[in-house]
Amino acid sequence: MRDYDEITAFLGEWGPFQILTFLLLSLSVFPNGFGGMSIVFVGDIPEHRCFIPGNLNLSEAWMNRTIPLEQAQGKLQYSKCRRYRLDVIRNLSEIFPDPDSVNISEVEQEPCLDGWVYSKDQYISTIVSEWDLVCNDDWKMPFSMSIYFLGVLVGSLVSGMLSDRFGRKAVLFGTMAVQTSFNVLQVFSSSWEIFCLINFLIGIGQISNYVAAFVLGSELLGKSIRITYCTLGIGISYACGYMFLPLVAYFIRSWQVLLLTLSLVGLMYIPLWWFIYESPRWLLSKGRVQEAEAIFQHIAKKNGLTLPEVLFNDLELESIKDKNIKSFPISHLVKTHNIRSITIISLIVWLILAIGYYGLSLNTPNLHGDDYLNCFFAGAIEIPANLAAWLFLQKFSRKLSLSGSLFFGGIVLFFIQLIPPSVSILATVLVMVGKLANTCAFTIIYTYTAELYATVIRNTGVGVSLMASRLGSILSPYFLFLGVYYEFLPYILMGSLTILSAILILLLPETNNFPLPNTIDQMQRMKGFKSACNHRYYLNTNEMATEVNCVAIKNEEI
Repeated sequence: MRDYDEITAFLGEWGPFQILTFLLLSLSVFPNGFGGMSIVFVGDIPEHRCFIPGNLNLSEAWMNRTIPLEQAQGKLQYSKCRRYRLDVIRNLSEIFPDPDSVNISEVEQEPCLDGWVYSKDQYISTIVSEWDLVCNDDWKMPFSMSIYFLGVLVGSLVSGMLSDRFGRKAVLFGTMAVQTSFNVLQVFSSSWEIFCLINFLIGIGQISNYVAAFVLGSELLGKSIRITYCTLGIGISYACGYMFLPLVAYFIRSWQVLLLTLSLVGLMYIPLWWFIYESPRWLLSKGRVQEAEAIFQHIAKKNGLTLPEVLFNDLELESIKDKNIKSFPISHLVKTHNIRSITIISLIVWLILAIGYYGLSLNTPNLHGDDYLNCFFAGAIEIPANLAAWLFLQKFSRKLSLSGSLFFGGIVLFFIQLIPPSVSILATVLVMVGKLANTCAFTIIYTYTAELYATVIRNTGVGVSLMASRLGSILSPYFLFLGVYYEFLPYILMGSLTILSAILILLLPETNNFPLPNTIDQMQRMKGFKSACNHRYYLNTNEMATEVNCVAIKNEEI
């Protein structure tokens, strides 16, 4: 019996309709590139020091001595969180006009009781200067990032269910509206707590939009275009959105105006409603045959083709419905020793990848050089990374491509600590190279994970893996926070974990040039794990049925 792709093959793979759909759906991902990364500038920490009230009547010489000097990251600088006791300083200034005649270092210190003064050299304002997220409250800055990624985690859980219930198109545009409207509301946040709450809601909309575009494109486009769409289409559009962020932020130095400007970009996507169509596959699964056939009619007309009189017979329609509603519980991911091992390794690798990707992306302000150029390069580097991933997926082993990318990226990060301060630009280059390798691996693992799991548990397996990556993104800001204690500690940890994930990948089976498994019994066995099955199953390759006995592949990697 024919499947959906075979029945609709007459529509072609790359006609005018597919080209337009490819471009528009890729374009819909553009705001995702700057949506999650805007915190790089919105939440950057300006140079700051304790505020000294002007009513102390101190001379300029004494004013300059009210802040103690302390060693930080190998250099002497003014304290950001402490000052000398002002009552003592005032008494000393009345007795000794010249502060150099007094050993001020012995004066007792106190916290910044009157607030802070923030440098205006780079920013007019950020949320840090708005709500004093420094010193004892410095934990609030990484928490602001983590709460966004917590929203992304929740969005990952609900987006699939919403998409299956209400349709891919409705969720795509609905979540884009959520992003735009809550970004506007965030501009008017009256407190840090309100900002975090809205950031959580934006995170829900951001990932739901991305997933809906990913699924809708995969279902509207043909087999030969799907990998290109999921790597080059979505990946490059995301990277362009990423590069757009520093270009806007360079000219807009106030966090409120920056967020408002970025949020208004979402209004440009309203006209796309009339050019992007619902997934016919989803419509058929819901029994809405006439609506699906109307879309097929439009595609055929757009591509200059004639629609057959009968597309689906009753038996084929029932088969499509069954395939869409049939699912297995999450317990099947740990039901057998082989699948359990694949799942555990996948979860670990996805979590580490997310820590590395978001850790490097959010670390832009801490790099040497210009923040805006560094952020632009961090986005631009994703274009060759996606091109490399597309090439690897087309031509080479999934396992070796993924493991090699991770190993290379981990080694690069691990050795950043060896770069001397005199050539700090080289450290920034290595960070960018590490991000290239990490982004390439992140793109490959989507396809690889989907190919590892059988059809009946594929959505569940990929969904659980995505949840692990969201947990990694929640943890990533705190990896950066460790840099307060030792500048290179985040790179050492991320590099070591990335190398560990590269080793774990080598334990998984290869999937390139093997047909997708439909049943759990057809899932490939990890090397060294015995198979208990004795029955035979079929692998369809090049329209030929090849009979394979499970016993023959025991203890082997296929």
